[in-house]
Amino acid sequence: MATAATPCTTAYEARESVVLWREPRWYAAYTCANHEKQVAQQLRNRGVEHFLPLYDAVHRWKDRRVRLQLPLFPGYVFVRLPLRDRLEVLQIPSVIRLVGFGGGLPASLPEREIEILRTGFAGDLRAQPHPYLTIGRRVRIINGPLAGMEGILRRRKGNYRVVLAVDLIQRSIAVEADAADLAPLAVVRAALARLRGTSRESLGTGQNADQPLELASRTSEISGDWRV
Repeated sequence: MATAATPCTTAYEARESVVLWREPRWYAAYTCANHEKQVAQQLRNRGVEHFLPLYDAVHRWKDRRVRLQLPLFPGYVFVRLPLRDRLEVLQIPSVIRLVGFGGGLPASLPEREIEILRTGFAGDLRAQPHPYLTIGRRVRIINGPLAGMEGILRRRKGNYRVVLAVDLIQRSIAVEADAADLAPLAVVRAALARLRGTSRESLGTGQNADQPLELASRTSEISGDWRV
């Protein structure tokens, strides 16, 4: 027999629905194959904030090579809007749906991760599509435009690459990185835990009350002499 939802759960879900309805969040719009650029243009015409990262690729065509700009996440365009405005996206003919779970509401993407990617691609970040990857040695990027992103470390021809995943759409990209800009994720978390513990002790004694504000800037110090 089904169990009725508790009043607390119902109230919480109602509040979340109101927030999603009113506040803009990032979502993944699933498009028809090879229609990502057309969808981006339609979004631009409608004034919808969106993000379509591209990468340079060289394809052979008959007797010449052609340089193309292709979507890093084939079949997807990221859009930012409150759900009450979702028809602005869904009414575009080449958009199939906003990605979600089990036929329910669309699932929002982590705001911070999308903004870091946008900042990176606004510069000269070079990336390529990579098979979706979830297992491997996890690292955090601690310097550069992608600082704060976490991924899986790979090596290719003596160079380091970090595979970054968007789990909602099960797609990954690979970016080149210097060893000095990376730290093992376990080391980062352990160091931050120690720093936070020190901050709490300092706050309890009334000393260094501004230390928590320094945690983010001090993260780069923990890289030390590690070798990947």
